[in-house]
Amino acid sequence: MVTAVAVTGLRKSYGEREAVRGVDFTVEQGEVFALLGPNGAGKTTTLEILEGFRARDGGHVEVLGHDPGDPAHGRVLREQIGLVLQNMTAEPYLTVRESVLRHAGYYARPRPADEVIALVGLEEQAGSRAKDLSGGQQRRLDLALGVVGDPRLLFLDEPTTGFDPEARRAAWDVVRRLRDGGTTIVLTTHYMDEAQALADSVAVIAGGRIVSTGTPATLGGRDSAGSRISFTLPPGTEPADVPLPLDTVAPGRVTAVVTEPTAALHRLTGWALERGTPLAGLTVERPTLEDVYLDLTATRDDEPEAAAPVRPRRRRRPERSRA
Repeated sequence: MVTAVAVTGLRKSYGEREAVRGVDFTVEQGEVFALLGPNGAGKTTTLEILEGFRARDGGHVEVLGHDPGDPAHGRVLREQIGLVLQNMTAEPYLTVRESVLRHAGYYARPRPADEVIALVGLEEQAGSRAKDLSGGQQRRLDLALGVVGDPRLLFLDEPTTGFDPEARRAAWDVVRRLRDGGTTIVLTTHYMDEAQALADSVAVIAGGRIVSTGTPATLGGRDSAGSRISFTLPPGTEPADVPLPLDTVAPGRVTAVVTEPTAALHRLTGWALERGTPLAGLTVERPTLEDVYLDLTATRDDEPEAAAPVRPRRRRRPERSRA
């Protein structure tokens, strides 16, 4: 596979506070990579270094074969990346179509404006001014401006914050279509279901360090963690009668944590059938991505990222193309 982003030994300090402490990860071309972490973990600083907004103090960073901290690579890199930041606003008195067309002019080979507007689901609002859009529609316009340059790499920073469930699912479809079209995506989100639905690979950062990497299914050993089998204890049955070692016993309900859920269920259901008793409320659950994330970050969030000097993250535009 081809590597789109490579980070090795990344470090960044603000005064005496080391916000990023030797971070390592890679992002493969054509994948959705989710960088997860609590507020103050070093996530924002790491992204700003990748995007070229901040200088690093140490380590190696390569984005699409270029060093984002090298001014000599600035124009070439800016023409190949798209940004959808947390706080972005389009020109309030331009219409959706005017905003997209204006931004398209900064790229040598932009995507057609109407195609981009349709991609983000703003066809009906194409003639509306940005100031008249709802919050969710404005966020869709941000996404349109991020992808109109047809970037090879797209940074999505909390892209669906404030979306209702239907709008979030529509945004997920846009992300999937971009990935299927070959765009590499670096995503940050506080919604674990979003990371589960979209990410091909995940890294969790806490206390300025990467504490775990993997796929959503394997992160933190999630795939090998014990499954929880829970059910309501049948009338006239004591916990000791259950043919599984019980982990918890609550009034009328019991839970067993097992490493082989198929075998455990076979034993349990066979026992219930022999007794002719139902297993009301029977559930089988593996730890969720949120469970694993909270466990990974629970003891590592006591070293907050230092407050960086205020530097607004403005959308950086390549020089207007003369092509």
